[in-house]
Amino acid sequence: MDTKDQLICIYRTLNRTFGPLHWWPGDTPFEVAVGAILTQNTNWANVEKSIARIKARGALDPFILFALDDADLQELIRPSGYYRVKARRLKAFLSVLCEGFRGDLAAMLSGDLLESRRRLLDIPGIGEETADSILLYAGGRPVFVVDAYTRRILDRHGMLRERRSYGDVQRLFMDVLPADADLYNQYHALFVETGKKFCRKKPQCGRCPLREMPGGIFPGTPGIREVTGRQPCSSGKKCSKRGSRKNATRSS
Repeated sequence: MDTKDQLICIYRTLNRTFGPLHWWPGDTPFEVAVGAILTQNTNWANVEKSIARIKARGALDPFILFALDDADLQELIRPSGYYRVKARRLKAFLSVLCEGFRGDLAAMLSGDLLESRRRLLDIPGIGEETADSILLYAGGRPVFVVDAYTRRILDRHGMLRERRSYGDVQRLFMDVLPADADLYNQYHALFVETGKKFCRKKPQCGRCPLREMPGGIFPGTPGIREVTGRQPCSSGKKCSKRGSRKNATRSS
């Protein structure tokens, strides 16, 4: 089974387990972009608190948020942690959005994909994961987001090998899967759910939907042995492109 078939098999197995996940949380693309910056080095619950404070202030607008003085902005986003650093990053993003694109986020994220991505990466404090999250979830652009969950799941199933950089892991998906924003959106969300519920730092391999992946795909991968003390499933069952034979109950 080649890389494309492996990735399709993983996707369909997880998709049958979790169903549509409707990522990213946010009422507007601008809210999504703000959330992508605030979620750096914190959990989403803390981001939601910050966004709720911004909304209560009536400031969830590019120009209003940009016009806030630093102290006010820092206080609004305090729940998300590192609030001084994130305030600077948010202001830098808003400077480009408001001064370069008159507050039009769609215009900022449209056009040539590589150019739009480079524009975001040129903003201080916005790295590849944040830039790609904004492009995919706020802009609907077909770019695959790589995060810690993605790396952990692939590594434990022996798929990374020497692919260690962000770009290398991203190309693993984008070189073989269709350039489809909806597909990338759902796939990333499935990895996040799998990472949160099963592929934790202390993994729950016995309950993971990917436990039925046949040994022919991931034969004797060191990652599995290291984290569980046992070999991966070697039942020899074929994993059809319709998904694995046994799946956990789909969550609501």
